[in-house]
Amino acid sequence: MADCVSKVELSISCENLLDKDVFSKSDPLCSLLLNTGGNQWVEIGRTEMVKNCLDPKFSKKFLLDYYFEQVQKLKFGVYDIDNETFDLGDDDFLGEFECTLGQIVSSKKLMRPLLLKNGKPAGKGTITIFAEEVKDNRMINFEVEARKLDNKDFFGKSDPYLEFYKQTDDGKWQMAHRTEVIKNNLNPTWRPFKIPLHSLCNADLQKPVKVDCYDYDDDGSHDLIGSFETNVEKLQEASQNSTEFECVNVKKKEKKKNYKNSGTLRVKLCQIVKEYTFLDFIMGGCQLNFTVGVDFTGSNGDPRSPDSLHHISPNGLNEYLMAIWSVGMVVQDYDSDKLFPAFGFGAQIPP
Repeated sequence: MADCVSKVELSISCENLLDKDVFSKSDPLCSLLLNTGGNQWVEIGRTEMVKNCLDPKFSKKFLLDYYFEQVQKLKFGVYDIDNETFDLGDDDFLGEFECTLGQIVSSKKLMRPLLLKNGKPAGKGTITIFAEEVKDNRMINFEVEARKLDNKDFFGKSDPYLEFYKQTDDGKWQMAHRTEVIKNNLNPTWRPFKIPLHSLCNADLQKPVKVDCYDYDDDGSHDLIGSFETNVEKLQEASQNSTEFECVNVKKKEKKKNYKNSGTLRVKLCQIVKEYTFLDFIMGGCQLNFTVGVDFTGSNGDPRSPDSLHHISPNGLNEYLMAIWSVGMVVQDYDSDKLFPAFGFGAQIPP
């Protein structure tokens, strides 16, 4: 019988989100929560924030374990980020959608309206969730630079960034990665980055890949500098022989007879490596050692008080003991000698 657990990658995009900002557009982020029973939800991930955009395509993916025999309830919450705090409670709520992972997997691509807390539609806002099973844990390490990019800004130079897309089975382009923005530079070198092989080409090195180069604008109206199509096999070859890819702006090419390109992009590194899992390390002989350190300073309170973390409880358990017990029960299976050193500090030792 086939194994009933699989890794599933979820890609998220939204359209027609509510505009909560007065002088610009919303800055959306998507939060993913997992139901742990009843009305209890725990956040398991967030996408990046996309500035000034009501139709975001998030580049960050959610990677989940899918259990066929379990009902895994998920909640996708979309927020307009107004500050740098981690708490989403002080950000504007743009809508949410609840479903099970099974519904997403069985549909492969699920598009649904976003709802407000009162159950009413969040305007015309929708969320689209695309699911793919992950069967390959290899990564592609990239180092990329560009030269002589077109200048799209009147006061200064372009602020370029790259978007990598893979082609889906229906011929559409799905974002796999977005680089950082490099300000005021027509010859940028982006920080090294990595993309899962399945995210970029489904482990098919000849599957089409599209690269777009944009000039970032604060108001969200990013200008396309140029783009090109290739595949991972050609990207690897280019990294070895210093071949450059021409970034072509089709609209500009149609208007100018002598148009050549809007700059070139060079892939300095395109290396496929295996991303080892925790299980790979354990089965390869990696050992875990559990060492306990207990703070006995007076700041923890009188052990006779129920409010103290060191409270000597009638049932023999306090919060410190429960934490040590919970972690130790898990780690002991990976510790060869089953001996756990324990240290204490800050205590007053009796004379």
